[in-house]
Amino acid sequence: MDDLSQAFEERLQEIETYLDLLEALEKQVQEGLPQLGQNGATITVKQQRILYSSVYLQLYNLVESTITRCLDAVSNSVIHRSTHPGHLSDCLRREWVRFIARTHTELNYENRLESALDLCDHLVRKLPVSTFEVEKGAGGGWDDNSIKKISTRLGFSLNITNNVYQKVKRPFRNDKGALEFIKQLRNELAHGSLSFAECGEGVTVSDLRELTELASLYLREVVACFKSSIDTYEFLIPEQRPTGVKR
Repeated sequence: MDDLSQAFEERLQEIETYLDLLEALEKQVQEGLPQLGQNGATITVKQQRILYSSVYLQLYNLVESTITRCLDAVSNSVIHRSTHPGHLSDCLRREWVRFIARTHTELNYENRLESALDLCDHLVRKLPVSTFEVEKGAGGGWDDNSIKKISTRLGFSLNITNNVYQKVKRPFRNDKGALEFIKQLRNELAHGSLSFAECGEGVTVSDLRELTELASLYLREVVACFKSSIDTYEFLIPEQRPTGVKR
């Protein structure tokens, strides 16, 4: 499960490397308009704002990629153990039925029948779970609230420390916490209601570093919670968890 932490830290490092570039650019601006080479083009204020605004997209990418990897790790753990559906926890069994029977997908009569037969075949023949994927949803809508919601849906413990919880909930800008603010700007940029130049107006690298720090503090604990839930087999009913694992 260390792969989850490694993937998160690598994606975070990409953002921090980009912030280093923006910080160097910001210092150059204080000495006059920065140039690309001795006789190259100057970087305008508008271009600088556009560069700053892309950090919000990178941060949202970090949020979504982190939760996606966590959910995929849950699915893979269920498959790796060749778990019988009856051994899954109540919450994960619901997720498996949602997946195998495609209960949340628009189907025609024939496809609905095929999905029902797949479910029936698994139960009658007592087959292990061989394919499974947690339905992620929340496209474009991942923040701390939706992460908490899907953790509850899976029956997993999301024990964020009080200090980090307060930091991520404290209004960062526009009366929104850090992850809510990232989600808002990402969606406004993606849907065209806010231009990149407008988004970067009045922003400093210090602001972006603070937002990155808040998001990373929260997401690092989310990863740790998912790792703990998987390592302690919370996806199984207590009597099916390996000996010595907390029940």
